[in-house]
Amino acid sequence: MDSIINFLKTTGIAQLFEGGDTVRIVQYIAMYVIIGILFYLALVKKFEPLLLVSIAFGMLLANLPGANVFHMDFFISPENPSSEFLKMCLDAGIDDPSHLTLVDSVKLAFNNGGLVDYLYLGVKTGLYPSLIFLGVGAMTDFTALIANPKSLLMGAAAQLGVFVAFLGAIALGALDQFGLDVGFDLLEAAAIGIIGGADGPTAILVTKELAPHLLGAIAIAAYSYMALIPIIQPPFMRMLTTESERKIEMTTLRPVSQIEKVLFPIVVTFIVCLIVPDATPLVGFLMLGNLFTVCGVTDRLSKTAQNELINIVTIMLGVSVGATANAEDFLSPKTIFIIILGLVAFSISTCGGLLFGKLMCFLTKGKINPLIGSAGVSAVPMAARVAQMEGQKANPKNFLLMHAMGPNVAGVIGSAVAAGVLLSCFG
Repeated sequence: MDSIINFLKTTGIAQLFEGGDTVRIVQYIAMYVIIGILFYLALVKKFEPLLLVSIAFGMLLANLPGANVFHMDFFISPENPSSEFLKMCLDAGIDDPSHLTLVDSVKLAFNNGGLVDYLYLGVKTGLYPSLIFLGVGAMTDFTALIANPKSLLMGAAAQLGVFVAFLGAIALGALDQFGLDVGFDLLEAAAIGIIGGADGPTAILVTKELAPHLLGAIAIAAYSYMALIPIIQPPFMRMLTTESERKIEMTTLRPVSQIEKVLFPIVVTFIVCLIVPDATPLVGFLMLGNLFTVCGVTDRLSKTAQNELINIVTIMLGVSVGATANAEDFLSPKTIFIIILGLVAFSISTCGGLLFGKLMCFLTKGKINPLIGSAGVSAVPMAARVAQMEGQKANPKNFLLMHAMGPNVAGVIGSAVAAGVLLSCFG
């Protein structure tokens, strides 16, 4: 009988209701509802299922009482460490846990960690985002950008939301005088701002470096808005462009030679990484993946990067990031404002690309359809497809997809550069 009683006490249900903490119980129920919504978006609506399924399941693992698969304290410096955490640190030979290093995190994870603690080391080291970019580069066709270099400017203009959200997060500190603890410091504001780049791996890389305690909220916001591009962008596209502008048909892009395709990733890496060295992990691996594809002599490496490697890393990254969203940390006023600021950042980035597209339309006397500017938010290739669909609604003869891919892939480079700028300034 004692064995049965002891077993029942160790169950997750018993630990959930232990102590009768109503607030804690409500928090867990709220998290299960949020997890259910993410599963619904991924499985039923098919919004970014490859990412959202792993993220939602990681959240589920982290919010099962007693599972202990992930310990965020191993990877950030706790302000008020528990006696149990201090003991873990001493056992791992760490005398002062107030400033945990990467080596300290590895010691704690391997000595005391659960399954996801081991997986999270790939996030902590920045390994997963770079490997994701390697696969993205292998799958990305930069031909449209090479054929029309002007589209690089639209990709740059679509990073406007990054800096608007950064300033907005800082401005929220003014609300603290009204008793609302929603102020963000410079590091947190920089991490929130990168949501406007509409690039999940970039957001993760910046956040794990500047504000790891916000990783769950920022990653979920970034990937959710990427998935909702077909819903978020069209209203702004119709609001900021006229029907006659949306009907503009663009001429066929010029042919791009093989030598241009091969030189492009090498030259971009050389120039960008000399100017913004902190962007090297993302830009460098993005261009290496593309070089594997275009050089013509590394087909096996290209196929591995496009398929097995990126699929494996996506699973590990999604589960690791989802596990950071535990009930105690995720359900807070700051999370709500992160979601709001993320939407603002994404919307402003879309508008920035559209407005610059309108400017280029004016300067070229109607040769550029401004809709392609909205694709500068870097979510490849979904943003380009949305521009194509909106263009065809106005003019069934419109074929904007390849033209929109120029700003789209430029946005990938732009978001990586924006991340490098933020890391160099605040990292």
